[in-house]
Amino acid sequence: MVDDVIHLIKETKTRDPLGVPVVTRESRQVFCQVYSVNSTEFFEGGRNGLNPAFLFKIFFGDYDGEEIVEYKGQTYSVYRTYQARTDTLELYAERKGGTNGSH
Repeated sequence: MVDDVIHLIKETKTRDPLGVPVVTRESRQVFCQVYSVNSTEFFEGGRNGLNPAFLFKIFFGDYDGEEIVEYKGQTYSVYRTYQARTDTLELYAERKGGTNGSH
C-alpha cells in the first residue's frame, strides 16, 4: 500500500576550477508509506543526540544511499536504514540543522 511521496536527495561535493567547494543536489520522487517513529526509537535516538521524526517505508530498489529526504516541504536526514523484507527498506529520518529550510 502506497500512502505518500517523498523526494530522495543525493548531494555531490566537488570543487570548481578555483578550488571552491560546490554542492550539487539531485532529487527524485519515490512512493512510500509514512509512519511516526515509535516511542522506543524516539527516546533511544534522543539519547544518542538524534531527533527522530519519521519512518519512511520504500521499495528496496528505489534507494541509492541518499542521506536527505524531503517530505511536505521539510527536509530530513536519514540516520538509519533497515531492510524489513526482501523488497522493503525502512528509512529512519530526523530533523537536523543544516538540512531544513528552502533549497
